[in-house]
Amino acid sequence: MASDDRSSTPALDPARMIADARRAFFVMIGVLAVVWLIQVVNWTDDYRLTRDFGIRPQQLGRLGDVFAAPFLHMSWHHLEGNSGPLFIFGFLAAYRGVRKFLGLTVLVTVTSGAAVWLFQGTDTISAGASGVIFGYFGYVVLRGVFDRNLVDTLIGVVMGASFAYILTTALPGTPDVSWLGHLGGLVGGLAGAWIFRDRSGRNAPAAAATASATVPGPARSPHADLLKELDDLGI
Repeated sequence: MASDDRSSTPALDPARMIADARRAFFVMIGVLAVVWLIQVVNWTDDYRLTRDFGIRPQQLGRLGDVFAAPFLHMSWHHLEGNSGPLFIFGFLAAYRGVRKFLGLTVLVTVTSGAAVWLFQGTDTISAGASGVIFGYFGYVVLRGVFDRNLVDTLIGVVMGASFAYILTTALPGTPDVSWLGHLGGLVGGLAGAWIFRDRSGRNAPAAAATASATVPGPARSPHADLLKELDDLGI
């Protein structure tokens, strides 16, 4: 009789997937609501928040502004251009777990902001969510590979192919954008796919196979098969 090892292969749980997606959806709605509310306040005050809390490179007293800058924008057009990609890639990054998402957000905020603060010209002010968006993009594209998850790998391939054109704004020397922030965020997102990879149950099937091979079964007499055949013959 063939043994049933389906229990060693984790099955998809539709209810959990829907719950995770719903949670990620509301997280990103909340993020966008905060960003748009800040934009209203910023706009009514002639973008003073951007001037006061945008990243000013190589000014030690302004280093903490790397955490404020992603919430600030230069104009309504700037915010509108970032809102769609922020929601799409943020949702895809968040639906595998909000705690991972928060850790990833801190990571890409730091790598994006640090790239601008360290290397951009001192006569500039940088703000906007685009560096974080590039971080989410890099994470989504590579996450499935490190997690060995076919669904996430396919999502990464589709997203990478559909939005590859945005990588042109992370190339050195790209005018009118903070390409350093984009590149820093992208590097942070790619690193985050490894740092926040799924470590749970990756070797479960192999461990189960090893355990079943090493745990001895009930003692069996060397003559059991012969005795059974004799019994079947009525001898």
